[in-house]
Amino acid sequence: MRSSAGTVVITFERNRDLAAKIAEHLKADLLLYEKGVFEKVFKDYGAIVAVFATGIVVRDIAPLLDNKWSDPAVIVVDSNLNFAIPLLGGHHGANEVARKISELGAVPVLTTATEVHGKPSVEGIADRLGCNIFNKESTVAVNCALLDQDVEVLEVKGPRIVVVDEDVSVLIRNRQDTAEVKDSSTGNNS
Repeated sequence: MRSSAGTVVITFERNRDLAAKIAEHLKADLLLYEKGVFEKVFKDYGAIVAVFATGIVVRDIAPLLDNKWSDPAVIVVDSNLNFAIPLLGGHHGANEVARKISELGAVPVLTTATEVHGKPSVEGIADRLGCNIFNKESTVAVNCALLDQDVEVLEVKGPRIVVVDEDVSVLIRNRQDTAEVKDSSTGNNS
C-alpha cells in the first residue's frame, strides 16, 4: 500500500451506516457511490474499501488497473459484514486492511499464497525491515521460493558491490536522508 495515501470507503446510500462504521474503525474517508467514483479516487488513495458486490467493483476498476506496484489495495466487504475480501494488493496493504475489518466481525478472505500457507512475503519482509524493494520483478520468484523453503535474508553493509541473479530480491533501507543520498549519487551535495 502506498504509505503516504489514506483509505477511502465507498458504498451506496443504503449501506451508509455500515460503511461509516468501517470508515471510523479504519480512520478512513467515506464516499457514496456514483458513476466514475473509482476513477476519481484510484490514484489518490492507498486503499479502497468497497461495501457492495464484487462484480460492481471489478467492472468499475478494470479499466483503471496498471500494475501491482502502483494500483491501490482494493478490499470488498459485503453489505452484511460477513466477508472482507482483498481483491487487489494483498501484499500491498489489502490483507492488512481485511484483517483490521475482521475486528468488526467480518471474515477476512485472504488468497495470497504466502498468507494461505503462513509464510512471509518479500513485500512483508521489506515492510518489517523498513525497506523498499529495488528489483520488484524478483518478488514473484522469491515469493514462490518462500512457499517451499526458508530463504535467507542477508544484510550487506557498504560500501560494497553486490551482484545478484534475477531471482534475488534486493531491499534498500528507507532513509530519512533520502534526498541527501540521491543528491550525493549525482554528485550534487546540498
